[in-house]
Amino acid sequence: MDPIANMLVAIKNAGSVKKASVIIPHSKMKEAIASLLKEEGYIKTYKVEGDVKKTLEVVLEYKNNTPRVTDVKRVSKSSKRVYTGVKDIAPVKYGHGLCVLSTPKGVMTDKLARKEMVGGEILFTIW
Repeated sequence: MDPIANMLVAIKNAGSVKKASVIIPHSKMKEAIASLLKEEGYIKTYKVEGDVKKTLEVVLEYKNNTPRVTDVKRVSKSSKRVYTGVKDIAPVKYGHGLCVLSTPKGVMTDKLARKEMVGGEILFTIW
């Protein structure tokens, strides 16, 4: 079971059935990813709920009644980790998508990783 992949598929599936929000189990990594997706405009907002058993409620973003998240692809899996250097980070969908990396400076997009001159583990691509 891959918790990040479950989060991404839950967001994608909720958007395809026109749900307003989706609730997923919380972790610090998922919260960092949600923050990044909010900054890039793929989700409207998110909030952490609960004290003992925390959950993450993600409010989805729609543009012209279509979800902003049309598809996601998990690149690095638990069975096969995929790492890249800064020179090998390629744009996703000719710049219309987003590649999310886990770097020594934290979770960041491909554009920011190129700007910061840092490589890392490619978590997923989204468009």
